[in-house]
Amino acid sequence: MRIIVIGAGIIGLTTAYYLSHEGHSVTVVDSGEGAGQRTSKANGAQLSYSFVSPLADPGILPKLPSWLLDRNSPLSFRLKADVEQWRWLFAFLKACRASKAQRTTAELLQLGMYSRELVHELVQKERPSFQFESSGKLLVYQDAKSFAGAQAQMAYQASLGCSQTLLTPRECLEREPALEAIGGTIAGGIFTPTEDAGDCLQLCVELERIMRSGPKPVTFLYRTTVENLRGEGGRIVGLHTSQGDITADDYVIANGIGAQRLARQVGINPYVYPLKGYSLTYELGPDSQAPRTSVSDLRNKVVYARLGNRLRVAGMVDIGDTTASIAPHRIASLRENVRTFLPHLNPAGEPEAWAGLRPARPDGKPIIGATRFRNLWLNVGHGALGFTLAAGSAGLLADQIAGRPARIPASVFGLQGAGGETSSSESRKNARRSAA
Repeated sequence: MRIIVIGAGIIGLTTAYYLSHEGHSVTVVDSGEGAGQRTSKANGAQLSYSFVSPLADPGILPKLPSWLLDRNSPLSFRLKADVEQWRWLFAFLKACRASKAQRTTAELLQLGMYSRELVHELVQKERPSFQFESSGKLLVYQDAKSFAGAQAQMAYQASLGCSQTLLTPRECLEREPALEAIGGTIAGGIFTPTEDAGDCLQLCVELERIMRSGPKPVTFLYRTTVENLRGEGGRIVGLHTSQGDITADDYVIANGIGAQRLARQVGINPYVYPLKGYSLTYELGPDSQAPRTSVSDLRNKVVYARLGNRLRVAGMVDIGDTTASIAPHRIASLRENVRTFLPHLNPAGEPEAWAGLRPARPDGKPIIGATRFRNLWLNVGHGALGFTLAAGSAGLLADQIAGRPARIPASVFGLQGAGGETSSSESRKNARRSAA
């Protein structure tokens, strides 16, 4: 079967990889210059299979007023006259319920564990070069109240099969000596041995290399913008692109924040909205005291991941800034967090700053699966967990397209359960428009 995958980030490329291994003739279409050039380019680099709790959690509600008034807080908000933003925010607040957050966490943990299994299979089979390390992850708490709350979450995740260890402040330093300078402020930590780290951009490039040289090479069409999908008789009959019309048997939308525009054209609303994040990448020198283990600073919501002789630092959530431009005050705040948390980092030079747009859904769950069009599929809305969940999501979608039972029932991440379809009248109107 001929399948077009729209998107060459980590979600689109893993999707193409698993579909090509099913024997399909796959074409990847992307408007960028190459693989992984947008959200996948310089993300947090952590493969955090066990840390998938959604942003939509009741614990965030008491913090919102102070965060929204502080321009240097982990979360900032810019209100806009934008119906999509308001609809997303309303759905987000509606999802901030304990029962909903727990159910979503349990479902994402299933997907995270499946993704870990597939990542390790991929690494063993293909030997991609992307600074992959299985060094575990250390959560560092500098507040006793937050640490106590984390222990309750740890107990819940243990009931779902997560293997985690509670650490004293001294044990945190034994696990990660680079934190010695802040040892007096540490209330405790949680270590999870199953977590990995790697360079997402490098993996994207490696996946393209692997797919180009396979027994059934995948075709890549870059600098090609999909302008609309043409629907007819319950099927997608083609794509109109900046380079002309192209057709296939099946189509997969997997292009991050761009998925919202394309899906809306044919009457589907996946509720994907961009949440902006930032990262710094430090080159390390001979005197650098940088962590070897992936570390999360829970006070400031900042993550640290070692990539060979580099350190990736990522954090922040900006709602309402839908550009990929770098806000100087946000980067300055992130740099200050690094100076406070790792005062003896001693990098080899100035860090490289980056900003990207995470394609987030209100409840934190991606949509993976079928649509009302018989040959149109979605793999969208992974937010900050795209790198972590990519392999598992692609595996689930490949199973669904093949029509075989999947590891996780299709309904768990399906479009209908996510409330992603628009009204039937709007669907017909948009379908007619796209077919015109």
